[in-house]
Amino acid sequence: MSNPRSQRGKDALEFHAKGRPGKIQVVPTKPLTTQRDLSLAYSPGVAEPCMEIFKDPAEVYKYTARGNLVAVISDGTAVLGLGDIGPLASKPVMEGKGVLFKKFADIDVFDLEVKATSPDQFIECVAALEPTFGGINLEDIKAPECFYIEEKLKQRMNIPVFHDDQHGTAIISGAALLNAVEIQKKAIGELKVVVSGAGASAIACAKFYISLGVKAENIVMCDSKGVLSTKRKFEAGDPKLEFVRDVPAVTLADALVGADLLLGLSRAGLVTPEMLQAMAPRPIIFALANPDPEIDYPTAKETRPDAIVATGRSDYNNQVNNVLGFPFIFRGALDVRATQINEAMKVAAAHALAELARKDVPQVVNAAYGEEFHFGPEYIIPKPFDPRVLHWVAPAVAKAAMDTGVAQIQLELDGYRERLQGLLGGSTAVMRKFVRMAAGAPKKVVFPEGDDPRILKACSIITEERIARPILLGDPQRIEKLIRDLDIDLLEGSYEIVDPREDPAASAYAEILHRRRERKGVTAELSRLLMRERNHFGMMMVAERRVDGIVTGLNFSYSDTIRPALQIIGIRPGARRICGMYLMLHKGGMLFFGDTTVNLDYDATTLADVAEMVAEAARTFGVTPRVAMLSFSNFGSVRDARSTMVADATALLRRRRPDLEVEGEMQANVAVDYALMQSIFPSTQLTGPANVLIFPNLEAGNVAYKLMRELGGVPAVGPVLLGMARPVTVLERDCSVDNIVHMTALTVVAAQKEEADASGSPQLV
Repeated sequence: MSNPRSQRGKDALEFHAKGRPGKIQVVPTKPLTTQRDLSLAYSPGVAEPCMEIFKDPAEVYKYTARGNLVAVISDGTAVLGLGDIGPLASKPVMEGKGVLFKKFADIDVFDLEVKATSPDQFIECVAALEPTFGGINLEDIKAPECFYIEEKLKQRMNIPVFHDDQHGTAIISGAALLNAVEIQKKAIGELKVVVSGAGASAIACAKFYISLGVKAENIVMCDSKGVLSTKRKFEAGDPKLEFVRDVPAVTLADALVGADLLLGLSRAGLVTPEMLQAMAPRPIIFALANPDPEIDYPTAKETRPDAIVATGRSDYNNQVNNVLGFPFIFRGALDVRATQINEAMKVAAAHALAELARKDVPQVVNAAYGEEFHFGPEYIIPKPFDPRVLHWVAPAVAKAAMDTGVAQIQLELDGYRERLQGLLGGSTAVMRKFVRMAAGAPKKVVFPEGDDPRILKACSIITEERIARPILLGDPQRIEKLIRDLDIDLLEGSYEIVDPREDPAASAYAEILHRRRERKGVTAELSRLLMRERNHFGMMMVAERRVDGIVTGLNFSYSDTIRPALQIIGIRPGARRICGMYLMLHKGGMLFFGDTTVNLDYDATTLADVAEMVAEAARTFGVTPRVAMLSFSNFGSVRDARSTMVADATALLRRRRPDLEVEGEMQANVAVDYALMQSIFPSTQLTGPANVLIFPNLEAGNVAYKLMRELGGVPAVGPVLLGMARPVTVLERDCSVDNIVHMTALTVVAAQKEEADASGSPQLV
């Protein structure tokens, strides 16, 4: 089969090159549609804020984006594990760091790759940029120059300067350490610490642990030549000198005898089980080399069942991930206009993360990762997609800045925390939640278009994430050739190929179809022919429970795909009809659109049915539905047969489901602007802006979601087909690989729910 690394490499290249190259762009925040707009944004109007800033430099935060703008800056001398590849080649990494800043803390970033011939030249370049930015994130700069560069810039600049390679790992692993010593019942001041590695991150971690209470004399550090001891010679000014100790130990193995904590920031495979056996009882093992740790997690746990183990990997518990730190540290620092990120702010971040891990984990986090988390040896730091991290860490950092006098403005912390909770909305981890739920109990999913490259690429991700076991329909030789030719990473045994023309069950399926449809004009011969069609065959596999769900439709019209689903699988018992729904992952939160794909002919009953189904689906996503019945009329402002139909549907749904918040008829802008809604209709029954938007006809719903997706850049997941007896997903022809993966995850979750609740509770798909 194909080389996994090769496939991942191709995927990464395609990811970066597809569409607009790179991962970031600059987007105007003000309208620029008229000549007046242009005259305000630039000459002559722009002179006004210029002069206000000239008179009072602090006004720059009022009139420009500086207060939310961070520079991610590198000279490319220590890029990931790739070494000194230069500033130009480092640009994808710096863009990636910018994406994380934006996604997790809504901080804007300019990535700057500096071609400098010396550390001093680099310093001069960065220092000269101070008027542009609210903060500086140094990245991928080799040691020992990184220490010198950061220190000099902190001295010269009056904005936060933070080298994440040093301090990020220190803060996150420091939080893990605070909790590990509590669980292991060890005193932090008595810990015997051994550090494997002596680079920038290792030295920064060791220094930070001292700030947390570890005694400096209890830290033994090792580099590639062994223990940093007085028996060796070091040049003056070498950062390692701070950790040279007069100890008898010569090797890492020597140092680990009786050690309480191993901090690994070196290279893969450096630590053996025998070394761990020599450590003290109830040891703490942080093997953080990436991508592969000094000793792998399962081996460490098997060797020392009494240990707490953390790595940098996401596929094991206790991942030390820098994304838990830098976005939120900068968020807090920027919001109080801190002049620096000092030690107290870093310590506050570590304590905040440690404290958060001790709290009850909300269901949204458990669901996102597909397991229950509880504070203990397997959960000592929060998960990266925990939405609480932002409003937990940033306020702690802001408070420390205010307490230590480096903040230029004071915040009321309760109000600040509340503002942060609404900053990113609740949709950040939505799809990850369903991917994790699917991976918790994967199901068999059939893909009739098994020879479509998009399906095969999606199945590569689906198998890697353990979302489902794909069943590919089609000619086995053709499918296998496509997998080879496209170098798709589909490991043998992770999928099946079924050819309907040769499958032994085809005859039995044809007989079943004939019995069910003989009074609908389907003859025995037609049944045999239909079972050679992959879409019909796949539907029969679902109906006969050979598989748990179906994902299809890339190469068929929507109606031609739904028709065999209705004929073979049918509507769920108790459902009045089927309908199509889209999830719009808006920054302000999830929106549910219906009907977008199925019902052409509407009356008040149809509209009420659709609204009820979409509202129930919203509950499945953990959202309390607030239903808006949309029209061109606001609460009777226009008397017309079309608006009257919407008003009648609203009344019908209220009678049928008094437990739902339903309002209408109303215009779309009123539905999503709650203040406007209250001003127009103070007696509204909604308690906030609508999140379930029911369109008066299919055209309106279809147009609305496509315009939001294409022009508004709002991610759309769907179409989700509601009301089928078994999980059926019908894709659109322009469906992306990512959307196929997401829709497959939803299909699996629907199958899980069907299995868990055979009574016919509302299904997602």
